[in-house]
Amino acid sequence: MSEEFSIDPEIRNLFKQVSEHIRSRLKLIVALFIIGIAIGIPLSHRVVDWLLGAGLVPSDVNIIILTPVEFIMLQVRVGAWLGAGLAVLALIIDGAWKSGLAKKSPRPTLSVIVAVITATILAVIGIIYSWYLLTPMLLDYLATDAQSAGLSTEWRLSSFIGFIISLCLACVIGFQAPLITTLSLQTGAVDRATLLAYRRHIWFITFVLGAAFSPPDPLSLFLVSLPIILLFEAALIWNKITGESKDASV
Repeated sequence: MSEEFSIDPEIRNLFKQVSEHIRSRLKLIVALFIIGIAIGIPLSHRVVDWLLGAGLVPSDVNIIILTPVEFIMLQVRVGAWLGAGLAVLALIIDGAWKSGLAKKSPRPTLSVIVAVITATILAVIGIIYSWYLLTPMLLDYLATDAQSAGLSTEWRLSSFIGFIISLCLACVIGFQAPLITTLSLQTGAVDRATLLAYRRHIWFITFVLGAAFSPPDPLSLFLVSLPIILLFEAALIWNKITGESKDASV
């Protein structure tokens, strides 16, 4: 006798809380995403030129273009990445404003300013981590691995630029984990008990997303995912110390 498949009510409640908040800001997210594409496409040419001249290309590696539309599609991808970054920033600002209201702060604008400054600092740390550690190490790993197998080290322009930007963007967004976690708890978007109950699910999702932006070896996967998990755990510890949380609305 087969049992009917059912989703854990706590997981359903968690996804409901998150999805309802995102749906309530969907128009703003879409608008910022479109603005990001409109700004990113004209800027992509300069971004590509700068990345190619930044000394990140390993020795004995050639960057090639295989199709006439490859650079056009790369421009669209750069715009989409910028739009995604603007959308995340908007959600952080919105969460900071709600956090100020939830704490009954006389000046909720101050919460927004603090959140923007914190988000900027975390983004800069993420870029530094990606640019000076992850990107050179992973590019060298990919080139060395291909050369040791006797393969030609010719990389497509879209793959090379896309790898660098997506890795930087993943670190920029991933390093916002403590801020997003703190704001979510303060505004009641999600409650602490739910995060604690499903922290392993969050770890697993983080590793899955990390695998999408890194080569398939354990070291690279841990270097991408582990800092994000540690920042998430640090936010939970900080919330426990300060006790600044609000019961999530169901």
